[in-house]
Amino acid sequence: MTFSGKAAAAVRIQRLHDWDLTPAQAIALQKELAGRVESRSPLTHCRLIAGADVSYTRFGRRFFGGVVVLRAEDLSLVEQQSAQRESAFPYVPGLLSFREAPVLLDAFRKLSVRPDVVLLDGQGLAHPRRCGLASHLGLWLDLPTIGCAKTLFVGKHGELGLAPGAVAPLRDGDEVVGMAVRTRLRTSPIYVSVGHRIDLASAVRVVLEACRGYRLPEPTRQAHLLVNAVRRAEFNSGAP
Repeated sequence: MTFSGKAAAAVRIQRLHDWDLTPAQAIALQKELAGRVESRSPLTHCRLIAGADVSYTRFGRRFFGGVVVLRAEDLSLVEQQSAQRESAFPYVPGLLSFREAPVLLDAFRKLSVRPDVVLLDGQGLAHPRRCGLASHLGLWLDLPTIGCAKTLFVGKHGELGLAPGAVAPLRDGDEVVGMAVRTRLRTSPIYVSVGHRIDLASAVRVVLEACRGYRLPEPTRQAHLLVNAVRRAEFNSGAP
């Protein structure tokens, strides 16, 4: 990867659809959006890498979203932004992006730099309808995005070596939808899948290069810490 040149202007978000949907409408929309996902482009330039995450009470309506932008070269902090909002969309497995994406988009709108790639704590193509959070958000952001999930949602994989860097294809039927990736010795793997505008080999490479001794890659780990801190601060403030 090349680490040179200035970042482009701040993120430009394109409006794809309304968020006031029923679960049935959301499922139909996911199927349509899946056809727009681009999953074959190698990532040849990466100077700024972002991690994004959401924190909330599982069945609550208030969501806290955070984005952390790091220099890919040394994973030093460039910028971080957070946002909060309420969502009325119900908790439905497979449709979590309709609860989580709006608050993440609010956080991305605050960025003063444009990341070259975004890592998300969620699925990309490793989703029953091939449109998890990383794919859904990638289409809104028109940026290369990668799903870095802590749990397996769809698919199976074979034997995985114990050493960091070991990988095994994640297959759903005959289709490779992602990769099980060992990021730390003898710890459970994470599940990497293409979100949008990147190929799987590049996605795995980015994730492994962004790890610093933890199970989670540093961008999503830092985003996780950020949103939990924001949520705790809001709770301690006594806000309703």
